[in-house]
Amino acid sequence: MTAALAVVTTSGLEDGVPRSRGEGTGEVVVERGPGAAYHMFVVMEDLVEKLKLLRYEEEFLRKSNLKAPSRHYFALPTNPGEQFYMFCTLAAWLINKAGRPFEQPQEYDDPNATISNILSELRSFGRTADFPPSKLKSGYGEHVCYVLDCLAEEALKYIGFTWKRPIYPVEELEEETVAEDDAELTLNKVDEEFVEEETDNEENFIDLNVLKAQTYHLDMNETAKQEDILESTTDAAEWSLEVERVLPQLKVTIRTDNKDWRIHVDQMHQHKSGIESALKETKGFLDKLHNEITRTLEKIGSREKYINNQLENLVQEYRAAQAQLSEAKERYQQGNGGVTERTRLLSEVMEELEKVKQEMEEKGSSMTDGAPLVKIKQSLTKLKQETVEMDIRIGIVEHTLLQSKLKEKSNMTRNMHATVIPEPATGFY
Repeated sequence: MTAALAVVTTSGLEDGVPRSRGEGTGEVVVERGPGAAYHMFVVMEDLVEKLKLLRYEEEFLRKSNLKAPSRHYFALPTNPGEQFYMFCTLAAWLINKAGRPFEQPQEYDDPNATISNILSELRSFGRTADFPPSKLKSGYGEHVCYVLDCLAEEALKYIGFTWKRPIYPVEELEEETVAEDDAELTLNKVDEEFVEEETDNEENFIDLNVLKAQTYHLDMNETAKQEDILESTTDAAEWSLEVERVLPQLKVTIRTDNKDWRIHVDQMHQHKSGIESALKETKGFLDKLHNEITRTLEKIGSREKYINNQLENLVQEYRAAQAQLSEAKERYQQGNGGVTERTRLLSEVMEELEKVKQEMEEKGSSMTDGAPLVKIKQSLTKLKQETVEMDIRIGIVEHTLLQSKLKEKSNMTRNMHATVIPEPATGFY
């Protein structure tokens, strides 16, 4: 992911210093040991081993064309954008490996939605994730290593991975040379040892008839060989040269085995003799040291008793002073409690006094201030003007009313005269 994810990679750092859980977010920070800062390196190394067991190099890196991360890739900040992309894709692959369908994150996906989906899958496996999701936006840190390690464990559980007994390689015995004086044996001794071994092995299986037949054949062969070797045609000088040439090859060397119990027994005897000789030398010094220590302890005990007897009065005075000091501390605690209570009451009284002063100042300012009086005068003049205007309007209305009444009266009189019938004119005859 490039543009959409690179924007949020530095939100978990703020000032570039990785914090522990709860630091900078208002949570309570739990004090941990001095090695807690390096715990994520151990978790990261375990994660790499688990990923190798899941064959992530063949199934994940080669298919995605990604480089293999280092052993501390998610523990140290190198490239936050690349690390966050690697974290999202690896988490998605591990979730799929654990048997849960999960889509691979794309380039322009919302980082917050991707992180929330990964955490929801992690909680569905029964794992705890009691840290804010913003801790994963940086792409590195102990929370990133924790999430990936939990997902790798769930993937190993899903595929049924179990640890088998270790197969140790066969160690080749180191050949050790032995001094020639101890290792050289004559051929006669070797022959004697072989004859003794054969007789020990075959003493329970001797058949007399077979033995007689074997001895008869051996005697016949020896007599025939003696007749053949009675006359020798070999030169003595050549024989001696041949003996000198073959003599080094006739030496038999027996190589010792470090695992032989005889060698261990010899070593035990040597160590025992060495310990006994060293003990004889050091026992005198140890006895002297023991005697000096005992004498010194006796002197210290006697001095301690003498000092205790001499300082008995002072010790009693000291104890009495300690008792008085404890009583004085108790009284001080009681008085301190009363002082705190009275201080609280004084603060309450001071708050009430401040409120009363503020009210008095407000009333005094309102009494000495002429603004309300000016407002009243302005309102009175405004009322007078409005009264004059109303009087004018009332006069106009009365005048119009009178005009209408007069006009109506004149109309009525005109109508009355118009309706009178004139009498016909008659003459007197």
